[in-house]
Amino acid sequence: MDKLFIDTNIVLDLLSKRPEFYREAQELFTLAERQKIKLFVSSLTIANTYYLLSRQYNSGDAKIILTKFEILADILPFDGKVVRLALLSEDFKDFEDAIQYYIALENNIPIIITRNKKDFKNSLLPIFTAREYLNNSGL
Repeated sequence: MDKLFIDTNIVLDLLSKRPEFYREAQELFTLAERQKIKLFVSSLTIANTYYLLSRQYNSGDAKIILTKFEILADILPFDGKVVRLALLSEDFKDFEDAIQYYIALENNIPIIITRNKKDFKNSLLPIFTAREYLNNSGL
């Protein structure tokens, strides 16, 4: 069973039902629901997603959405080591992407799924869009 680290943009595609990207995000999370793959997100993703959803919906609705979502993916914490790695990294222009990357790396999650592959161009881990993963996984 593949273990995938899901970047915040994919979570937002699903939960905000972004028209251009919703279907592929939904397919990915459906595979997790059917226990074909195992998904992981960072606690940073949950915090950022809550903030953005609470701007789209009210605070209570954002919490309900995230409560339902959290059964689909394991939530990984981050610590001082990950923050230090991200701060010292010269491979990432975006600090949030560096944190996401090092959380995946430190937790031995071998694949990252994102829509912003260019932000992970120096990754040691394979980086796929949701569509690329779905087209190549054989699931």
